Amino acid sequence: MVTVLVTGGTGLVGSAIRELDNSFIFVNSSINLISFDACDKLFKQVTPTHVIHLAACVGGLYKNMTQKVQMIEDNILINTNVLKCAKKYNVEKLIACLSTCIFPDGLVGKINESMLHDGPPHPSNEGYSYAKRLLECQCRAYNEQYKTNFMCIIPTNIYGPNDNFNLQDSHVIPALIHNCYLANLNNKPFIVKGTGNPLRQFIYSKDLAKLILLILHDDTTNNSILSPSEEYTIRDVAELIAKEFNVTNIKYDTSFSDGQYRKTVDNSKMIKFEFTPINIGISETINWFNTNYETCRK
Repeated sequence: MVTVLVTGGTGLVGSAIRELDNSFIFVNSSINLISFDACDKLFKQVTPTHVIHLAACVGGLYKNMTQKVQMIEDNILINTNVLKCAKKYNVEKLIACLSTCIFPDGLVGKINESMLHDGPPHPSNEGYSYAKRLLECQCRAYNEQYKTNFMCIIPTNIYGPNDNFNLQDSHVIPALIHNCYLANLNNKPFIVKGTGNPLRQFIYSKDLAKLILLILHDDTTNNSILSPSEEYTIRDVAELIAKEFNVTNIKYDTSFSDGQYRKTVDNSKMIKFEFTPINIGISETINWFNTNYETCRK
């Protein structure tokens, strides 16, 4: 019997996975994975055969810059506990979620999986990056020493329904959506932090969920970057969002940092996958946000 445990199961990606298969065991932050005892109790109760490990201490650029200690310490504890319990309870396959933001800063050309440890990450998110890089090292170490089947996926910037829309701690698309919503509500300019010039690749959460389930049930064991090929500037994204809200007054506050300018990844493994166009994904996300404004994370 296959039993799939999804940590971070009520977040952005976990919620998208639940839409595809609600037979899995989805756990949220009420289970304190920073505590080994709590994590061990969970694994003992569920006895999963497969684990999709999504739980993490996450946030956007400014949370990464101001809470580096929490980012590195909380994530190291969460990841260590989950992997120890996965080994202890004989999990057959574990998929751990990293992020393309953890790659070294200043890489030239397209980034592939082999470059993960080729240099320091951008200073703006080094706490989160080093904790996630360590997770990749831990997975390899477990596989080598204990013959486990732990692998890592490396998605680019994720967005979609059930995201965190907090104005301070969220990632770029949900933050822009919430800011534009408030600008439209209060008839004020839509303020975008930074110049709007940095380039990013974005993956819709529902696409990522489909890819995770494909990987879960195949024989893939190598780390995999999951990303569409298209790149968009923050300005492009802001204008798409503004169009959805019928907002025309957009201003860029250049007193804020842009963070890393560009980090183009090699998505050659994804060439056959049909990704949701970003305008459709953003429109669906905004519709969800408007419908769930009173209860969504913000």
